[in-house]
Amino acid sequence: MGAQFAVAAQQRRGGPVRRQGPLLGRRHARRGLGPYRPAGLPALGRLALAVHDSVGALRAVALLLTLFTPAVTCLAAARWTTPRRGALVALLLLGGLGFLHRTPEFLNDIGATGLLLLVVALLVRCQERPRSRWTPLATSLVALAAFYLRYGSLGNLLAIALAAHFAYGPRAWLARGRRLALAAGVFAAGLLPHFVHAERVTGSPLGLILWATSQANRSYVGDGLVHYAAILPYRLAGDLGAVVMAGGLLLAVSALRGRRDEGDLLAARRVFLGTTAVLVLVVLGLVTDGEPRFVYLPVVLLTLLGVEALPRGTGRWGPPLLAATGALAALTVLGTARVVAHGAMPGPTAQARSTVPVAERLAADRTDRPCLLVTGDEPEAGRYSGCDAVTYAQYRRLTPPPGTTVRLLLFTHGCLQPDPAALPPGRRTTIPTGGPLGTATVITLPPDR
Repeated sequence: MGAQFAVAAQQRRGGPVRRQGPLLGRRHARRGLGPYRPAGLPALGRLALAVHDSVGALRAVALLLTLFTPAVTCLAAARWTTPRRGALVALLLLGGLGFLHRTPEFLNDIGATGLLLLVVALLVRCQERPRSRWTPLATSLVALAAFYLRYGSLGNLLAIALAAHFAYGPRAWLARGRRLALAAGVFAAGLLPHFVHAERVTGSPLGLILWATSQANRSYVGDGLVHYAAILPYRLAGDLGAVVMAGGLLLAVSALRGRRDEGDLLAARRVFLGTTAVLVLVVLGLVTDGEPRFVYLPVVLLTLLGVEALPRGTGRWGPPLLAATGALAALTVLGTARVVAHGAMPGPTAQARSTVPVAERLAADRTDRPCLLVTGDEPEAGRYSGCDAVTYAQYRRLTPPPGTTVRLLLFTHGCLQPDPAALPPGRRTTIPTGGPLGTATVITLPPDR
């Protein structure tokens, strides 16, 4: 996510990155990010730069996106339970291993999760407050925002739609046919610009969505589902969160019986939330490689249900149990924040001590010829070098036009780079760095290679 904001910064300031030009062409990435990356973050980056032309403005937008999800979580949980339980759900989310640990990376998954949770909340409102005329339309607009922020949200939206149909039944939705038809039309119209762009870039309206799915490093269909079964819920929610999520799943299962009673909206809501969590895991597990950050929404929903389940059946021990869980959650948040501050946060900063000086030196050596930088750390290296940048995998699929200066950048401890012995011959330059990636080797290929 930070890398995409960097692209927006370069586009705002001008320079080589503004030219998509003949170097990479329509079918290839600009700055190595790939056309399968959604347009939402660069658009937000441009808005931030319009206010203040600085990296700080971009990071402020990223911070707002990160804070958006726990805020929506707290508000939704408070509306469906109580304000105290809503705060407890947010604490449990922040205390998990998955959320705070990834916040320094400014991922679009976190902001998209908040939008998807808002879609779930609006669908619940459609059933529990049927007189509200604007809710279906608002649902479609929020769903479009989630899609353009992250194309992978489409799998979540499919799971949400299936769960809503299962939990409330077709009759409940047909009773709101006109409003839902209007909302569906707005959603379809909102997707048209994406389909047109995808047709131009890939030759198929679904090309970008399928391309994004193809980036998953799965070994076989269902590989991600097996991985989720192995790591959930501990890897995302921690010990305390795992217990709460298990309770939430049990509450959703028990609510299946209550759903049979016509008009039991509370039971239907619990079934909807639980079914959504399970279906998201199944859908994404089948089409992706099982990356934990893809399934923040199921964690939020099962945690919310788990907080509801805690006081059930405990009688007078319910309030003390919730208070003890809240105290443990607060301690967990402090511990997780310490791990992030001393572990996850210094990592990207330390890596920049390797990539940025090398890229700035390459920028000083630039000529008037168009340049292409091939590296495993393409967003940062590309931004500071002033060259277009791609990964080694992307470079294998493109042919730079004549007159392009092509440089291959490797680090002693770099990632996503080939064996140096397998690289083509060229003029080699060694640049020592003080960062964790070690010494950099720049291989300038012969002209017009």
